[in-house]
Amino acid sequence: MSEIKALNRKIFHQIGALADRMGVEAYVVGGYVRDYYLHRPSTDIDVVVVGSGIELAEALGRELKTRVSVFKTFGTAMLRAEGVEVEFVGARKESYTQDSRKPIVEAGTLHDDQLRRDFTINALAWCLNEARFGELVDPFEGMYDMEDCIIRTPCDPDITFSDDPLRMMRAIRFATQLGFDIEDETFEAIRRNRERIRIVSRERIATELNKIVLSPRPSIGFELLELTGLLELIFPEMHRLKGVEKRGQHAHKDNFEHTLKVLDNVAKRSDDLWLRWAAVLHDIAKPQCKGYDPKIGFSFHGHEVAGSKMVPGIFRALKLPLNEHMKFVQKLVFLHLRPIILSEDQVTDSAVRRLLFEAGDDVEQLMILCEADITSGIDAKVKRYLKNFELVRAKMKDLEERDRVRNFQPPITGEIIMQTYGIPPCSLIGEIKEVIKEAILEGEIRNDYDEAYALMEKLAAERGLKKS
Repeated sequence: MSEIKALNRKIFHQIGALADRMGVEAYVVGGYVRDYYLHRPSTDIDVVVVGSGIELAEALGRELKTRVSVFKTFGTAMLRAEGVEVEFVGARKESYTQDSRKPIVEAGTLHDDQLRRDFTINALAWCLNEARFGELVDPFEGMYDMEDCIIRTPCDPDITFSDDPLRMMRAIRFATQLGFDIEDETFEAIRRNRERIRIVSRERIATELNKIVLSPRPSIGFELLELTGLLELIFPEMHRLKGVEKRGQHAHKDNFEHTLKVLDNVAKRSDDLWLRWAAVLHDIAKPQCKGYDPKIGFSFHGHEVAGSKMVPGIFRALKLPLNEHMKFVQKLVFLHLRPIILSEDQVTDSAVRRLLFEAGDDVEQLMILCEADITSGIDAKVKRYLKNFELVRAKMKDLEERDRVRNFQPPITGEIIMQTYGIPPCSLIGEIKEVIKEAILEGEIRNDYDEAYALMEKLAAERGLKKS
């Protein structure tokens, strides 16, 4: 009986017993094994059968009286048992053509199957047959690589990455998620084969990018993408942030390194994927907005506006969703300087009201982004900004409780104006509504129907309108 706790599930013994009766070998392989040794949670189970994975899955399905999903095109089958998904595949070897990452597949041995896997730490296998139950099969010394925190390919990395270029992204993603180093030859092979990434679909690249962005320290991944040359190919706008220009006594900071610091700062406080993407993109327009004045040095005027306009195109190119998530990122890029400007100036009620009105329910995420954006190496400066942000937060809390301006709609609608004065839709209605909104944001009247109605009457009288 194996001492491996991860094999205590009844399902593993059932698979092993069935495999023995059918005269085939069955192994748990890949991520489930790796994550056990790394003390990471894992639920999806991959089983490799030296024989027909589909036949073993169907036999298990009959025994468990559960539905089996068969994917004959891929030679796989899947069922749910004990609350987890178990996928079965026959051991195979693969070959590739130059212009596709879809392999030509034929039956193979367990060694063939382990050899085709992307990294040594993902090629580990436990035998499920009774005579060898729980035995670890590790032909490429993945356990040593795990102990040394190394990402390495089982075979020649040039073959691994040329065959399936997505594995280059996966190498960087695993290094980022696990805090591992990419072995030198494996790293150089990524650099040599980087152009092959062009045959990979944008959707698959986006999946790996999102996993990098969601890692504990996403900066590791973006640094590796830049060092390997992949970033310029898959995300050129971010690549263009890199570099420092000097003129005379003036120089600006490296906006790529600054962006990574902001991203890591956000990651310490939030697991929100889209807030992290807002951090990635908050300064994305700085290269095109860069200006220079010999008296004051470099400036990036309007980069928040230009950046917000770039967001839809970047999301489209990266195959990220063009929905409310994109709009959220766009809004935060547009507003990310507003709290900083507030913290530098005297914090007026009207300015805070406008921030609450424009940021709406996203104001807390905006404040997290802005606080993360303070990356100065001067501690006194950081402390001063963060203290001022506390004043902004306190003012927001007070005004929100008093004036209820977050996401507010002016109490007087266009319909009320039309009905009161018997007029059709026209620009005058928008003008009156805008003046009422501005009066509320400036604190001239409260966010109150009666006060807004009184102002409407005053404005209408000035414009010669009479009640119908």
